[in-house]
Amino acid sequence: MTLQTQLVLRVLLEDPEGQHYGLEIAKSAGLASGSLYPILARLEQAGWVESHWEVIDQKAAGRPRRRYYCLTRDGAVQARQALAETFERLAPRGRLFGNGSPGVVTP
Repeated sequence: MTLQTQLVLRVLLEDPEGQHYGLEIAKSAGLASGSLYPILARLEQAGWVESHWEVIDQKAAGRPRRRYYCLTRDGAVQARQALAETFERLAPRGRLFGNGSPGVVTP
């Protein structure tokens, strides 16, 4: 699993039952749309994410409709597990992280 995919999953897991649109995910993950949409497409093909188009009057809203993405129930479980496995591989026996939390480095 690529770092970019992990970033997308972390954003989606911040609100696992929420509806997230592409620009929101891209900004939160720090990714360009050219990187984001192929990741979302792969996650959708894998069954981790579902998507749907917003139903709005684009003229009245003054903007194009958005495509919303949300984690499936199984996708949320698998995403948490995949991120935990990645963390375990990168921080064996807590050597990289002082208290077992991502981002806390022990000198």
